[in-house]
Amino acid sequence: MSSIAATADFALIGLAVMGQNLILNAADHGFTVVAYNRTVSKVDHFLQNEAKGKSIIGAHSIPELIAHLKKPRRIMLLVKAGFAVDAFINQVLPYLDQGDIIIDGGNSHFPDSNRRYAELKEKGILFVGSGVSGGEEGARYGPSLMPGGHEDAWPHLKNIFQSIAAKSDGEPCCDWVGPAGAGHYVKMVHNGIEYGDMQLICEAYDIMKRVAKFTDKEIGNVFAKWNTGVLDSFLIEITRDILLYDDVDGTPLVEKIMDTAGQKGTGKWTAINALDLGMPVTLIGEAVFSRCLSAIKTERVKASTLLTGPPIPDGIVTPENKDQFVDDLEQALYASKIISYTQGFMLIREAAKEYGWKLNNPAIALMWRGGCIIRSVFLAEITKAFRETPDLENLLFNQFFKSAIEKAQAGWRKTLVLGIQYGIPTPAFSTALAFYDGYRSARLPANLLQAQRDYFGAHTFKVLSEAASDNLPLGEDIHINWTGRGGNISASTYIA
Repeated sequence: MSSIAATADFALIGLAVMGQNLILNAADHGFTVVAYNRTVSKVDHFLQNEAKGKSIIGAHSIPELIAHLKKPRRIMLLVKAGFAVDAFINQVLPYLDQGDIIIDGGNSHFPDSNRRYAELKEKGILFVGSGVSGGEEGARYGPSLMPGGHEDAWPHLKNIFQSIAAKSDGEPCCDWVGPAGAGHYVKMVHNGIEYGDMQLICEAYDIMKRVAKFTDKEIGNVFAKWNTGVLDSFLIEITRDILLYDDVDGTPLVEKIMDTAGQKGTGKWTAINALDLGMPVTLIGEAVFSRCLSAIKTERVKASTLLTGPPIPDGIVTPENKDQFVDDLEQALYASKIISYTQGFMLIREAAKEYGWKLNNPAIALMWRGGCIIRSVFLAEITKAFRETPDLENLLFNQFFKSAIEKAQAGWRKTLVLGIQYGIPTPAFSTALAFYDGYRSARLPANLLQAQRDYFGAHTFKVLSEAASDNLPLGEDIHINWTGRGGNISASTYIA
């Protein structure tokens, strides 16, 4: 391989559609890319077709791939998460020098990225785990990129990544996230928020269809209108397109699709991590459970013949109240969306504390503004909020979002009343409002809950400062013998 000139800026392993499109994107921006795939016939096909005439070099082996690369070598993996990532890392490692860079651009779970970061750091290799969002089109014309890992790698990647990333108001939707697995962590939360956004949209659709009796075309037109306002986003846009799309027989295709939703697990990862960190990320959790409920289709069909609910009469929404109904529903969707992002950033904040990461919150919001599935104009305000107050404790403490929630409350509550009154399931809308009402409560009924725990399990409690006394000392774990028969020995105090 000594006769090969090292002229390539980086290599990409994995020539599925995402990999091919990212390579073409990089070539369009003036970079020379080495393309490699385990099935080498894919390399030849790619070079003879989509990559023909571009600054793209094909490699038929790992040594050949390495020989083409300038130093420090930059190798990006876009392969299936899990075993394949480790396998390719082990294949390239023998040919790398200290300071070379391996980038995992797949949907890896962040604990795996933490592990790879630590293992490769010991060998002098700079590991980067980068979230990549935007689908096939985003990869081709500008994705959202969320890189994190060994910070020494960023100066060698910044120009490439920010050149090929989507742009929002002239700024690249890519910046350094933080150390170790932080990039894939932020992508995980992004995917969880995506679950929540999609579920909220589906609940709005369901209410319009079943309560208002709107046709799919009418619902599509509502989404078209919403896409010109505060809800302007990729997911609202594609929902409009889906609802206005007819099958060959002239009827809406969406009504022919089985109502069972799939999932690849990233939303579940977010919900599990929220539980591990003790953070109330309720909306993403409900979005995941809603997909689980949709999957038990046979049981639901049986239940629909056995279990009753309130009838849904015609005429609930009339020409006279239609505009108000739609406005209320828009406010419910907007407010719930604010709650979802609030919870997402609460989780990111807690993760930073738990894992010792210094995360770039303004950059995270900016990365999500364009190129990715959850991109929306709404995110510009989140970026602005964190730029104004980098250590902002909660999005709801920002004046813009505080005012938006206050304005939306009446319509939000009216929409939920309609859903409850007529038996329409609104788990995401409902949990968003429940979280809001709980979060703004200076006092919750957890005092009774803790008393119950102490009663049956001697789990102890602490007292309010204003209630402290000699027999109820402030700051101490207290156990009461509630019945006179339980004894005075308390259980150990721990958080599960």
